[in-house]
Amino acid sequence: MKVLRRSALVAAALAALLTLSACSSDSDTASDTMTEETTVGTIVDVAVAAGNFTTLVAAVTAADLVETLSGTGPFTVFAPTDEAFAALPAGVLDALLLPENKALLAQILTYHVVSGMVMAADVTDGEVATVEGQNVMLMTMGGVTVNGAKVVAADVMASNGVIHAIDAVILPPGVDVAKLIKK
Repeated sequence: MKVLRRSALVAAALAALLTLSACSSDSDTASDTMTEETTVGTIVDVAVAAGNFTTLVAAVTAADLVETLSGTGPFTVFAPTDEAFAALPAGVLDALLLPENKALLAQILTYHVVSGMVMAADVTDGEVATVEGQNVMLMTMGGVTVNGAKVVAADVMASNGVIHAIDAVILPPGVDVAKLIKK
């Protein structure tokens, strides 16, 4: 039952975002890959077009952050891939997508966003403040990482910022998602 409800939520979110993408005045032809460096629209438009952020798009929709991430920015988004969300403990994602956990979901998602546009080549080791308000640790040894999550696709341009795809969902200090599945 949860799988069907989650699938329906994802489908509805994607349909809504595809509608937004089609209506966007600055949306160009969507890129088929994450490595093409052309501006195709807002961060949300690019995430929809990429195809490997369907869970992130559903989460952004559930947290009412679509308008924010479609705003003028610029933003740098460390975007967990679908595989990163799938690696969360069983039941956590379903719980996060529930309306009663909207504030927690928004907190987690905004922890993945930094104000300004930071290209991978410009990253230096150290802490940087997130839109959520707490800091993440950026490291460059062996490739760019954010709180230990590896950047698997860098410098994906959008009209209002840049996306760096990461291989894990990072959590703000003090957030224990395991509590969600014990309810």
